[in-house]
Amino acid sequence: MQQVRHLLEGKGKAVFAVAPEASVYDAVRQMAEKNVGALVVMQGDALVGIVSERDYARKVILKDRSSRDTPVAEIMTASVITVSVDATVDECMRLCTDGRLRHLPVIDGEAMVGIVSIGDLVKAVISEQKETISQLESYITG
Repeated sequence: MQQVRHLLEGKGKAVFAVAPEASVYDAVRQMAEKNVGALVVMQGDALVGIVSERDYARKVILKDRSSRDTPVAEIMTASVITVSVDATVDECMRLCTDGRLRHLPVIDGEAMVGIVSIGDLVKAVISEQKETISQLESYITG
């Protein structure tokens, strides 16, 4: 079973972050520029939240708030579920499914080292299933 560390080796460890006092507009602009659906919210080296397109849609747009005047801290999810680099893809899938999450920040000790998305996890599961099918086909025909 693949671990999160393997996913990060393949996709890279880039972490896109925003400060809690930044405007929601700046956060959404950065998400668009980086082509990501969420940013971690960092106060210095400390993870203090995560903000996503879903937060923007539900907490700004639907409440008719100004994205330029609203700080990220007011709409972010503060109780962030994180995973370690040793977590398995299955464990992460379970967390995403049970918590209806799309992004999991990855922690190694105290350091933020990456983020995995539900898309990353699905790709890993599909890859593993293809490998299993290939091995089974070889066994059957071999």
